[in-house]
Amino acid sequence: MADLVEIRWHGRGGQGAKTAALLLADVAFKTGSFVQGFPEYGPERMGAPITAYNRISESEIRVHSNIYEPDYVVVVDEGLLDVVHVTDGLKADGGIVVNTSKSPDEIREKLNGYAGKVYTIDARKVSKACLGKYFPNTPMLAAIVKVSGVMEKEIFLKEMENSFSHKFASKPEVIEGNMNALNMAFEEVR
Repeated sequence: MADLVEIRWHGRGGQGAKTAALLLADVAFKTGSFVQGFPEYGPERMGAPITAYNRISESEIRVHSNIYEPDYVVVVDEGLLDVVHVTDGLKADGGIVVNTSKSPDEIREKLNGYAGKVYTIDARKVSKACLGKYFPNTPMLAAIVKVSGVMEKEIFLKEMENSFSHKFASKPEVIEGNMNALNMAFEEVR
């Protein structure tokens, strides 16, 4: 299936990696794509490493397993680079997006020889500037959409605004903050 894009998310419990993967699946579905978005459950507790997955395709998806050879990897917590082999199976023609204030070259040193594309974004900076608190999943979601090209920026932003408007109907300030975080994240990816 040539048009299939597979994304693996690495985060810690409570950082929103699972939520981001499910949001990406929901938004991609609304654009007419076939999708999967699911977490891998282990000992679920705040701060424990978690993994979530996305498959997005223009064709029906018939595989139902974890993703072992992703096109892209998203690392929501830089500290996981020291404890989880985040590049295992990562395709050389894909890429990895890491939440950090460091440059891609500085992060590459921690990626066990991965030779593909490395992107970074300071999701803490984006989140604090737009939301006033640290919610890394919103900036990381925009970052992976930009890096992977799974959908056009304008379509993604429109669908995310619809999703936020439904979810936070009684809190318009939350909608505005999240939309600002998405827009800023598109600009901050290095």
